[in-house]
Amino acid sequence: MRGDTDIVDVAAARAAGLACWREPVAPEPLPGGLSNTNFIVAHRGRRYVVRIGGDVPEHGVWRFNELTVARAAHAAGLSPAVHHHEPGALVLDYIEGGQTLGAADVADPATLPRIVELVRCCHQQMPLTLDVPGPMFWVFNVIRRYARLLAECRLAGRMPGFLAANDAFERAVGAILPVYCHNDLLAANLIDDGSRLWLIDWEHSGWNDALFDLANMASNNAFDAARERHLLALYDGQAPDDERRRRFAAMKAASLLREALWSAAAERFSDLSIDFVAYTEENLARYEAAHQEFEMLR
Repeated sequence: MRGDTDIVDVAAARAAGLACWREPVAPEPLPGGLSNTNFIVAHRGRRYVVRIGGDVPEHGVWRFNELTVARAAHAAGLSPAVHHHEPGALVLDYIEGGQTLGAADVADPATLPRIVELVRCCHQQMPLTLDVPGPMFWVFNVIRRYARLLAECRLAGRMPGFLAANDAFERAVGAILPVYCHNDLLAANLIDDGSRLWLIDWEHSGWNDALFDLANMASNNAFDAARERHLLALYDGQAPDDERRRRFAAMKAASLLREALWSAAAERFSDLSIDFVAYTEENLARYEAAHQEFEMLR
């Protein structure tokens, strides 16, 4: 396994050597990113974000999808423009003055309605700007795929229970009306430039039920029950009834189970020295609590 310094150095050399630069550049590492190595590059009076990372088959990440969706997201007014791409490299306009949100920002009563409108725009406008149909992200099958991939991992003995719960979550969600979802609504994927919000990082995006984005946002940002109900009311235009809350609880539990299994796969396959075991255990604990909430609403 290579050290993080080696990985960053190799990625920086790749970023510096991209064909779009007309003079030497000095990529500066940009913190964050669990499946990419990111840099800021200054070039001829402008700044760009460079994402270096190849396909990640174990996570269903395919860079040709990310490129297509990033272009569509810019056309929909959601994301910065794609400046350049090469295999394993994506160069985007830098959001000047942009501040990455934290979990407290996402939950803030003044900010949450703005985020909900941004997510609604994603759901409604992305289908109008995509040049190809786009991928499907059905969290329940994503979980089943991880279970197969992790059949011999340290969590193997718990997989039958995870899969049985996953089936129950899927039944509770029932029939859906697919929209185009981001599917990774971490606070770090939301940027405020002082006048508007931006939504970035589309590697897990795809057709899904709108409820998954809402549940994913809530689970990623530690919403309490009151904030969850407020989130649903903002999106739906009315307070959630018991059925809506039950379907939301199923999606939230599935979102957390998927995140835990994503991390368990990273334990096996990632070259980065991130403590994925701790991240897995953190999400499993949160999943168990969400599973109990779901059972109480059945």
